[in-house]
Amino acid sequence: MTEEAILQGCLKNHAAAQKELYNRYSPKMLAVCYRFAHNREDAEDMLQEGFIKVFLQMHTFQNKGAFEGWIRRIIVHTCINHLKKNKRFNESVDIIQASSVQIREENIPSIVQAKQIVDCIRLLPLGYRTVLNLYAIEGYAHKEIAEMLDIEESTSRSQYTRARQMLEEILIRRNLMPATKEKPDRLTAIH
Repeated sequence: MTEEAILQGCLKNHAAAQKELYNRYSPKMLAVCYRFAHNREDAEDMLQEGFIKVFLQMHTFQNKGAFEGWIRRIIVHTCINHLKKNKRFNESVDIIQASSVQIREENIPSIVQAKQIVDCIRLLPLGYRTVLNLYAIEGYAHKEIAEMLDIEESTSRSQYTRARQMLEEILIRRNLMPATKEKPDRLTAIH
């Protein structure tokens, strides 16, 4: 079934088209949810809630940009809303001075198996993990993240900086990234 046929079928509430849409996109979207979730059950809840929104909002898709990207945005926002609703994000936000964190960005490996990286990211505190996912993986700006999470833009930046530092430490401990002896004085530019 083509993407257009799936879209038209879903707009007419045809169960076969809805099933095809879900089967086609749910594995990728579950991976997105899993990066935000505390466990697999939470990820599956986020996925189901997200697809309900996809089906309810199908009429708003305007064929501008990729259909998968449109679905992904709904899923990401659903994950954020789920975290906020359960107050899991706010409990783990740790505000730090971003300029005082040392990061060796050039050491982050360019090729490591995706599952290993996701496992390492999932070890981060929820606030760090959420901002890292939104900024580094989903491509949102810190201003957008701040609005989504109801935090200050500087908090988003500091969460991201701290998340990167912690992720580096985890990767080094798991021997997925070499430790270096020299450290730069401090990070001079934050995205």
